[in-house]
Amino acid sequence: MQEPNELDLYDFDLPRELIAQDPPAQRTDSRMMLVDRASGRIEHASIRDLPSVLRAGDVMVVNDSKVIPARLVGYREKTGGRWEGLFLREENGVAELLSSTRGFLNPGESIVLRDPEGRENQRLVLASRTDQGNFLFTPSPNRPWLELLEECGRVPLPPYIRDGQMTSADRERYQTVYARSPGSVAAPTAGLHLTQELIGKVRASGVALVAVTLHVGLGTFRPIQTTRLADHKMHSEFAQISEPVVKRLQSARAEGGRIIAIGTTSVRTLETAASHGNGTLIPWSGSTDIFIQPGHAFRGVDGLLTNFHLPKSSLIVLVSTFAGRELIQEAYRKAIENRYRFYSYGDCMLIL
Repeated sequence: MQEPNELDLYDFDLPRELIAQDPPAQRTDSRMMLVDRASGRIEHASIRDLPSVLRAGDVMVVNDSKVIPARLVGYREKTGGRWEGLFLREENGVAELLSSTRGFLNPGESIVLRDPEGRENQRLVLASRTDQGNFLFTPSPNRPWLELLEECGRVPLPPYIRDGQMTSADRERYQTVYARSPGSVAAPTAGLHLTQELIGKVRASGVALVAVTLHVGLGTFRPIQTTRLADHKMHSEFAQISEPVVKRLQSARAEGGRIIAIGTTSVRTLETAASHGNGTLIPWSGSTDIFIQPGHAFRGVDGLLTNFHLPKSSLIVLVSTFAGRELIQEAYRKAIENRYRFYSYGDCMLIL
C-alpha cells in the first residue's frame, strides 16, 4: 500500500484545454468551488459569492507581494545570438538570473537588452556563476535593478500560459489589485480573483482584511522530482508578518472568527510564523523553506481560497494536507468533470 508521502498519490490527468490561457473577462467572473472539510460536501459557486460564504468576524489574509517584470530578452553583444534571462534576486547591485542562450557565456561578456518596445538602451555584464549554475550580472551603466526591470522587463508568465509570451494586458491582470511590495517572479494567483469592489463587499459583511508578504520564487510552481515527499528540498523565499497583523488575527480567533488565507503563499507565511512561535502566531520576518506535507499540524489557518494546481507540485500537496487527500482528489475530479479552468488564470476553490 502506498503511503501518504509518496508523490504518485498527488498525480492526476488534466485535459490540456482546461489550462486557462487568458484571464476571465472580469476578475469576478471566476467560478469558485466550495469544499467543506467537516462534511466532505462539494458545491459550485462564484467568487462573487465570497461575502455571503464567509462569516462576520472572519479575517482574510492576503499576500501583498508585487510581481516584478522579471523576464529579460536581448542578445549577446559578441555573437548576436538570442538571449533570455529571468531575474531571481539581487544583492549589492549584483543580480542572480537564470540564463538561456546558445553556446557558453564567459565572464565579462555583455548582453544587450531589448525592452518590450524593441529599444536597446541597457547592457548586462556577466560577473560569474553560482554554485547552482545560475548567472550573476551587473548592469551597465549601473542603476537600481527594480528600475531596470520596470523599463526593460516583461511579465514572467508561467510556461503553461501561451508558452510564457505576455500581452500588454498581462501587466495589469497578472497582478493582484492590492499588490504593493515588489519582489515576486510569479503572482500569488488566488488573489487575482479579487477586486476592490468585491473586497469592499466582503468588509461590509463584517470580514476584515490584513496583509502579509511572501515574495514568490520560481520554485513554487516546479513539480517535485523526488519519489517520496520527505526527500524533497523546498526552495527558500522571503516572507514577513507584522505585529499589528498578528494582534488582529489573535483578536479575531479569541472572538470566534476564522483566519482565511488567500492563497498558498499566505498559508506558508502564517504557518512559518506559527512554527517560530511554537504553535502560536508571532510577528516574524526572514527566509522560509517550509514544505507543508502530510503530518503538518495547521496552527495559523482555518480556511483557504486557492486555485487549481499542477499535479505532483508542492502546492497540491499543501492543499491535500489541509483538506485531506481523498477529498481533494474528489474535488479535482469534479472540477475536471464540470470544466473548471485550471492554474494561474483559472478558477478557484474555497476550503472551509
